[in-house]
Amino acid sequence: MTGPSNNHSLNRAMRQALQPGAGIIMPGAGNALAARVIEVTGHSMLMVSGAAVANSYLGVPDIGLVSLSELAGHVGAIRDAVSIPLLVDGDTGFGNAISVVHTVRVLERAGANAIMLEDQTFPKRCGHFEGKDIISKDEMVQKIKAAVDTRLDGDMMILARTDSRAVEGLQGALDRARAYQEAGADFLFIEAPLNVEELAAIPREVPGIHICNLVVGGKTPLLHRDELAKMGFAAIVYANVALQAALQAMEKSLKHLHDNGSIAGMEDQLMMFKERQQMVDAAHYNHLADKYGARAV
Repeated sequence: MTGPSNNHSLNRAMRQALQPGAGIIMPGAGNALAARVIEVTGHSMLMVSGAAVANSYLGVPDIGLVSLSELAGHVGAIRDAVSIPLLVDGDTGFGNAISVVHTVRVLERAGANAIMLEDQTFPKRCGHFEGKDIISKDEMVQKIKAAVDTRLDGDMMILARTDSRAVEGLQGALDRARAYQEAGADFLFIEAPLNVEELAAIPREVPGIHICNLVVGGKTPLLHRDELAKMGFAAIVYANVALQAALQAMEKSLKHLHDNGSIAGMEDQLMMFKERQQMVDAAHYNHLADKYGARAV
């Protein structure tokens, strides 16, 4: 379990790592199992994706149906499961600036090392959906100030996300990014730029720490990490790759089982029991069983 002192160390490590041009790949997780796979495969940080939580926990689209307490429960479980820094998708902060104060307190206590807040109206929509609405720039500035003032550890980062590219165009989004940076946001995220030129303009026109979100099947071109790092991006988020891969694999294997009455012929596409036990760190719990005389797993 990650305690308060270790969480402070993770806050500091994340802040030190997220520098312009670092190009760190940051996959997204919707539950503790996905988070463990992300860590085991070598990634140095991850995002607790609001979309992945909504899809995997409730089986619903990313339209603001997950509550703060439900999100915090997932963050706590993920924090206990992995030892790498977590960027937590805090959506709109679940309300106004006062709500943001509560949100930051809850998510920081749950184990967030960075919290993302966005300027959509509530209920929000997935960043690559159509029909998004945004709050005023001034209101979002106050929400960012509330978040910055509320955090207990100054190294816990606040990420300001703007979805205004779809509403006000790129220049409007850049203007908002500058305002959010001045309000105290530690790093920035302009959602859903449409082409390479727009991507390159973001870190060039608003110097600072930026992340890029790449959605397979979304609006932003899927550039290589090296190209995005050269543009100046600190991190490249693949918020839903793990979820999309798992969904396709589940659908394929379960359809095969339905149609054929057996999983025969699909064995090589399934993780075997031994490897699955390794993924959930069964050896650790067997060690505890031996130490305390409990039943082994």
